[in-house]
Amino acid sequence: MPSLPTVEFDVIVVGAGIVGCAAATAFANDGRKVLLIGSLMLSLLHLCVSMLIIPLREYLAVYNFSERDWKEPDRIVGELLQPGGIKALEQLGMQDCVKGIDAITCNGYRVIQGGKSIKLPYSYEDAKPGCAFHHGKFIMSLRTHAESCDNVTTLEGTVGSLLTDSEDDNTVVGVSYSTKTEKAKLAYAPLTVVADGCFSRFRKEVNKKPVSVKSTFVGLILEDCKLPSPNHGHVILAQPSPILFYQIGTHETRALIDIPGTKIPSLTNGAMQEYMLNTVYPQLPESIQPSFKAAVDNNKFRSMPNSFLPAATNDRPGMVLLGDANNMRHPLTGGGMTVGFCDVVRLKQLLSRENVPDLADHAMVITQVKKLHWQRKQLSSAVNILANALYALFAAGDDLNTKVLQDGCFGYFELGGICVSTPIGLLSGMLHSPSSLILHFFAVALYGMYLQMCKGPFYLLPLHFYRAFMALVNACVIVFPLIFAEIQFR
Repeated sequence: MPSLPTVEFDVIVVGAGIVGCAAATAFANDGRKVLLIGSLMLSLLHLCVSMLIIPLREYLAVYNFSERDWKEPDRIVGELLQPGGIKALEQLGMQDCVKGIDAITCNGYRVIQGGKSIKLPYSYEDAKPGCAFHHGKFIMSLRTHAESCDNVTTLEGTVGSLLTDSEDDNTVVGVSYSTKTEKAKLAYAPLTVVADGCFSRFRKEVNKKPVSVKSTFVGLILEDCKLPSPNHGHVILAQPSPILFYQIGTHETRALIDIPGTKIPSLTNGAMQEYMLNTVYPQLPESIQPSFKAAVDNNKFRSMPNSFLPAATNDRPGMVLLGDANNMRHPLTGGGMTVGFCDVVRLKQLLSRENVPDLADHAMVITQVKKLHWQRKQLSSAVNILANALYALFAAGDDLNTKVLQDGCFGYFELGGICVSTPIGLLSGMLHSPSSLILHFFAVALYGMYLQMCKGPFYLLPLHFYRAFMALVNACVIVFPLIFAEIQFR
């Protein structure tokens, strides 16, 4: 082993974000000695991905640079926790982390299409309300909770590399990291949990699948916005793609405007403001328009690429990849944190002292962690497929065939009963059933076909039949690749 100073732990957690803090707490409460390394320094990968979306001269204006410390982060996603995520927090004993941060109760959604709207409550079985909050405040609450655990050591630093066994370079035995004052520090542990987020530096150590970006969220904070339905998330089926609103504080409401593709209008020449006022503003409910215009005039835009990454099996000795580092879906449905917390709940059970007394037993750890890949599918597959499929429908744009599916989805919700409770149960993370999702997805497609065929006049029936048939084809094109991505072993 190298002769540099070393520290030994049972578990090293790389990343002090949503999943990292939860994992550190879970292992510590099981009696493991944990080192939690948090770094908010922008990674090179973050820069490279973002450069594909906006020019370098605009990068500083859109993305928030943070020091290499634990200052409160400022992000535009990870701000709405579904009821399934609340339940997972309770299972981890971290439910108090949503208290004292000015969190706003979320009782469901209101979906708006043109002049029509429908309220979709969280009504599946014993679902509690979700909640929305400033991402940074929630992160700081999670970190405070993790730091309060007796077995957790926290430090501000940047992990430079994973350390491998001298006799087997495939086995991870720790990390090399640096702090503000020290370089090339080493820490050793039989298990390293990598949870360094969507721009993970170490993702390729386990997951070699490509990350795809279909759209970008541009975010704004609206002051004292009058939402049509307080304590509800709002989804506006706009052109060319959906717009989200949800309250994240007593006076603040988050607006997320989805822009398809990997390029967004320029900030420097006024194109972004023009897009917001000419394309987005006219499609908003009247009660939202004044605060939205004020936010646009304030010109504090933030941006985040919406990424998709199927999960890979954790099969590298000494390492587990968690959270957005291993699995991402479109954030339209706000399911990422719920999946992350539920993964930690399962991992805690699989690697408990009762099941794995010694984490240095890599064969036993890999056996247990491979179970995680399939156990999580009941929830993660449902959330992943739902998020990406729903986005495809809601971002129909000028595609008339997909618009049939969008109209079918809205009409399906209008039927009420199980046509609302089951889809919302899936969205909320309370119903873990991919088969139910597929059943309802094709029920939506068939209902959209029915609505299309009911349109008159009679002499246009062949055209309506053709459009209905192509809508069914589009439904298959949308959902089957997503299903295939979820059933792959690797």
